Amino acid sequence: MAEHDTELLKRLVVGRKRDGRNYYDPKAKRELIEAAMRPGVSVAGIALRHGINANLLRNWIRLHQRQRGAGAGAGTAAVALPAFIPVVAARPTAKAAAGLVARLPNGVRLELSPVAADDLAAILHQLWALPCSGSTPD
Repeated sequence: MAEHDTELLKRLVVGRKRDGRNYYDPKAKRELIEAAMRPGVSVAGIALRHGINANLLRNWIRLHQRQRGAGAGAGTAAVALPAFIPVVAARPTAKAAAGLVARLPNGVRLELSPVAADDLAAILHQLWALPCSGSTPD
């Protein structure tokens, strides 16, 4: 756990209610929400590292987004992410079209890109050695 995570964990819970629920520090809670909203971050992972339920953190994020949306003129601007990522199609080469395609009796489709004859023999030998559902005793 990073040093910042440890420090945030210590500041997050500031007390308990009579029914056992926790009081959370608003500043630490906001830091946790902002950390969970970063692209590529697992909300469940962040929640687990900080000892809270992932659904609770998701609710906090949703409320935070609603509040930010209501006060969009007065708050901080959201970072604009690109809506689409360009995809460049690769042109198929002559080698790619010469692969081996086989449909096995159990419905499995096997596609092999072009390989040397020695390599193909080794692959087929390994496949032959594998047990299949038809030849495996019950």
